[in-house]
Amino acid sequence: MVRSDIKRRCMAALLILTMTVMTACEGAAGKDAPNAQNAPTAEAQDGAAVQEIPDVTDTIPLNIIDDNYRTYYEVFVYSFCDSDGDGTGDLKGLTGKLDYINDGDDTTDTDLGCNGIWLMPVHPSPTYHKYDVTDYYAIDPSYGTLDDFKAFLAACDERGIKVIMDLVLNHTSSKHPWFTEACEYLCELGTAEPDAAECPYVDYYHFTKEPGSGYYQVEGCNWYYEAQFWSEMPDLNPGCEALREEIANITKYWLDMGVGGFRLDAVKEYYSDNAPMNIEFLTWLTDTVKSQKEDAYLVGEAWLNIDAYAEYYASGIDSLFDFNFAGAEGVIAKVMNGSPAKRYGTAVAALDQTFGQYNENYIDAPFYTNHDMARSVGYYVGENAKERVKMAGAMNLMMSGSAFVYYGEELGMRGSGKDENKRAPMYWSKNADAQGMCDGPADMDDFEMKYDSLEEQEQDASSIYHYYKKAIRVRNQNPEIARGSVEYLADVSSDSVCVLRKSYNGSELLLVFDTGPEAQSVDLNGVTLNGHSVDDTTQVRASLDTKEQPAVLENGIASMQPYSILVLK
Repeated sequence: MVRSDIKRRCMAALLILTMTVMTACEGAAGKDAPNAQNAPTAEAQDGAAVQEIPDVTDTIPLNIIDDNYRTYYEVFVYSFCDSDGDGTGDLKGLTGKLDYINDGDDTTDTDLGCNGIWLMPVHPSPTYHKYDVTDYYAIDPSYGTLDDFKAFLAACDERGIKVIMDLVLNHTSSKHPWFTEACEYLCELGTAEPDAAECPYVDYYHFTKEPGSGYYQVEGCNWYYEAQFWSEMPDLNPGCEALREEIANITKYWLDMGVGGFRLDAVKEYYSDNAPMNIEFLTWLTDTVKSQKEDAYLVGEAWLNIDAYAEYYASGIDSLFDFNFAGAEGVIAKVMNGSPAKRYGTAVAALDQTFGQYNENYIDAPFYTNHDMARSVGYYVGENAKERVKMAGAMNLMMSGSAFVYYGEELGMRGSGKDENKRAPMYWSKNADAQGMCDGPADMDDFEMKYDSLEEQEQDASSIYHYYKKAIRVRNQNPEIARGSVEYLADVSSDSVCVLRKSYNGSELLLVFDTGPEAQSVDLNGVTLNGHSVDDTTQVRASLDTKEQPAVLENGIASMQPYSILVLK
């Protein structure tokens, strides 16, 4: 624990102790007891009594539910942690850093608190990114062995972490035995027609003698194959029943081993530009996986506009990544760069109708950045850039569903331009030779990070790292945040203030966002929460302040600091 944390906790304890004494004294005098979540009253400049809110987050126990509403940490193993000094991240290195993600002990606050991990592809592949698989039943040797993977899963299970694997079913590597055997067979046919009874793999892909857009010639003969992404990523044929049987074997193999589900790559590309057929295949895949493991979690990537990817929920899939809020052009970044707070509030409140019309059991999958996007630190320049980086991360984490955090975002890592830059080494230390540091992709540009490494940020209570930890902790303390239905309270919101009420399992929570650079006074009088007015029996659950200034609550009026979030219950 850093000294600044110790000081902060001592101050909070002193405030709570003082508050308790005041409560007892006022009770003896026949006065009404003050709100147990508020600090002692102090005289404002005009003489009125105000109530400063201490940081009570550390005094509230976690309330983590073992279901498919989680906080996932996306890991690119290649760049995360190197255990053997070869410059490439590996599974042993990741396993050794699990306590950073979640140590499994609810009484500590030294871990991030994520209870899910999304592994980018770990199967054998000829590329650094491994989105072109050569063996769906193995682990890439540069990452370790199957035993290493099993040890990793066991360590995650001990910590309550659910692991989902990236499952790439739109295409394979051109070096996959399925593809190479099919090509060899076709080139030996001469003028005869292919027969799947002789080589089943010819039906695993789209082969033709008539070339078209996105097709490439098989080396050595006059056959062509579809490869919409890249010539070395031949597209699979999801309509092939033999392939579907193979896929079912693959998912069962990993689920039986202990994997908790799958992140499904490029679900809109199973059949290019054919949403109904994509949804049909996704329905089959969802039903297959759920029959193998009922509580398996599936989240799909459909990089489309929100109305288009919403339709994919008709497949019954648990989640689809919510691209509407992500990236430099997403709702969150737009609001942080000056759009009205209403844009966030109305968009969040509309999700239940947008997605629920296709699947009432949907689980939204909000994310802010991922391995295909420029990192968020580049979205903000000039005044309050650091505050906006923090606030935007929290806005993602305050959304309902399973929230996803890309590794290093909690440190404010840089990375834009070519994909390799977006997958830079996890910034454990400024010393590139420090234990665990990775070299990163070979073609990555040479650039410096804007903010400190973890080593420095751990010692700075005002760092992006500590802010992310607190935001995740608040999410873990209040099940309403991840699971609640959302109502946007337009009457008490404004251009830079967004007020949301979340309801879950008979309990309500209020989220108040100040999304601008100015302090705001928010009149919550008349707003009801759990059957009472806000100034009645309201508990202050948390105050996420980017500038570390206390929020103030008086008679139902919240005085918000710039770029802050107040959580009330």
